[in-house]
Amino acid sequence: MPTADKARTIEQAKEWYSKSVGVVFTDYRGLKVKEVQALRRSLREKGGEIHVLKNTLFRLAAGDDVTNMPDEFHNGTTAVAFVFENEAECAKVLLDYAKSSKILKVKGGYFSGKAFTSKEVEALSELPPRDVLISQVIGAIAAPLTNLVGTIEALYADPIRVIGAVADKVAEGSPLPEPTAEEAPASEAAEAPAEAAAEETPAAEAPAEAEAAPAETNSEETAE
Repeated sequence: MPTADKARTIEQAKEWYSKSVGVVFTDYRGLKVKEVQALRRSLREKGGEIHVLKNTLFRLAAGDDVTNMPDEFHNGTTAVAFVFENEAECAKVLLDYAKSSKILKVKGGYFSGKAFTSKEVEALSELPPRDVLISQVIGAIAAPLTNLVGTIEALYADPIRVIGAVADKVAEGSPLPEPTAEEAPASEAAEAPAEAAAEETPAAEAPAEAEAAPAETNSEETAE
């Protein structure tokens, strides 16, 4: 049966694990207490905490998830970094410290139900911060949509400008421009032959007037 202190440590470890989005396992052998404390401060600024835990206590805290973690991660001299946010930045703090100290070693990590090798944790540390990464993804998605909207606006631009100009003329009471010969409606073109036929009609009536003239002359002679 665990002692009261051990029970509190288990509960604390469970809380850290439940709140974390992932963990990074390190071998801290050779680091001094002050160095571990300095690393803890740097990591806390980015959204994580590192704690030296007995492996058995960590297994109790992780519960069933521990079956998905390689045994070498939670065996030997281990300090566990609990990452609460900014996964890439927290990983970078650990990798940078490991390179500068030449003592700390990153064993691997566990994020989103997947075990990460030390190389994969290093690759994670090289990603841009989460907010920058999200902005880049949104920008990549929005760019084609912006281009599509611009193309549609260009297609509609000319007709809209023409309709707007006509509407302004009507509002001002100005006469609309006469259509050109090419734009003349087909009904006007069809009326042209009828007008030409009407003009030729007087010429056809000329003989009838000439025949009426002798009749008027005869009536005058009779009256005399």
